[in-house]
Amino acid sequence: MVIRIASAALDVMRGHVRETGAEEACGLLLGAVRDGRGAVARAVPAANVAEDRVRRFEVDPATLLKVHREAREGGDALVGCYHSHPGGKAMPSLRDAARADQPGWVWLILAGEEMGAFLVTRGGTIAGRFEPIVWEAA
Repeated sequence: MVIRIASAALDVMRGHVRETGAEEACGLLLGAVRDGRGAVARAVPAANVAEDRVRRFEVDPATLLKVHREAREGGDALVGCYHSHPGGKAMPSLRDAARADQPGWVWLILAGEEMGAFLVTRGGTIAGRFEPIVWEAA
């Protein structure tokens, strides 16, 4: 699978990661995914409401509800999420795999200047939950 990511969405995610520093940044991805191709048109930063924001992320439920509402009203579809691994790698962790329960969702993981893109898939080659996908800037 190939996912094209709008440069404005990349800028939003990278800026959000810089702002959060040592805590994990997180947010939602809006766009479209079909037939082995996809596009991320927008990234929506969200507050990380996890108890331990240095090691975990949990998207603010109010942001999640707002984005779902916008999608139902004809906006871009909710296609996934992004988060950062401060001081880590741009690869899903076992903790990520345990929480990846939305088959077909795109997960973008940012670590420093690197970004990895993954599709949530039951039985995936990474921790039984993820398949790596190719991303390109649009």
